[in-house]
Amino acid sequence: MRGLLVGRMQPVHQGHLQVVKSILEQVEEVIICIGSAQLSHTIKDPFTGGERVMMLTKALSENGIPASRYYIIPIPDIACNSIWVSHVKMLTPPFNKIYTGNPLVQRLFMEEGYQVTIPPLFYRDTYSGTEVRRRMIEGENWESLVPSSVKDAIYEIEGVERLQHLLKIEVSEK
Repeated sequence: MRGLLVGRMQPVHQGHLQVVKSILEQVEEVIICIGSAQLSHTIKDPFTGGERVMMLTKALSENGIPASRYYIIPIPDIACNSIWVSHVKMLTPPFNKIYTGNPLVQRLFMEEGYQVTIPPLFYRDTYSGTEVRRRMIEGENWESLVPSSVKDAIYEIEGVERLQHLLKIEVSEK
């Protein structure tokens, strides 16, 4: 059986890894869809689809998850919800089960007859992209919330500086 996990991964954090590990206890393979792959360089979506693929690949490797057990597929948004599931199916290998916490994604797949599971959230108040980004902007400890390889990738692309600069742009536009 192959499962499909949908998430923005802005950035990849320890909670994402725990979800992937949990899913892999239930299925042989997981397709990890990097949602809103076309978005980047905003406070909510600071990292490109390619940067998120890099972070996730490095984090899964760091945690000993064999590449034979997952696929990472960037999925750009489309402006028509009624055909979004077909869009995902076109871009991914076949799958049997859906894992997502997003209510719209849940609804769209349920309407297409898929079994949808809400993955367990691990310390959601701490392990969330929103919290990681907030800490980066505020100069607080964010490194402990992400795998070491993701921390290194964020430093490599100057992600903290990007977020802080994006905040200055956003404030100046108000």
